[in-house]
Amino acid sequence: MAITYKWNIPYMQAHIESEGESNVIYRVDYIYTGSEESGGVTYYSNNSGFQNYTYVAGDDFVPYADTEAFETVVIGWLEASLDVAGMKANIAADIQSQITPVNEDLYFTWMNPTPTPTEEEE
Repeated sequence: MAITYKWNIPYMQAHIESEGESNVIYRVDYIYTGSEESGGVTYYSNNSGFQNYTYVAGDDFVPYADTEAFETVVIGWLEASLDVAGMKANIAADIQSQITPVNEDLYFTWMNPTPTPTEEEE
């Protein structure tokens, strides 16, 4: 099955006023998540961070609106300024390693001893 990718933008920071415009976004925090179902289990991985932007007077300006259409505009900014192909590759590799592990965690028994059975279990 193919990986499904999704953007989540938990919040943005904006200058109340800058270069003659209001609510000028200068930072976008994002979470880019990939998910894939395999064998009845859904596996997830994500890449998160933030991206800074600078508005210069005279550049095209899209006024902030609390709408899905504006979310699409912000996602366009992220896709134009981030290495989305690289993010997808990292997410895909992580999901694949969850589906088909190539590494495992090992412990020393004295660090994580086996619990002693209780009287009821004996």
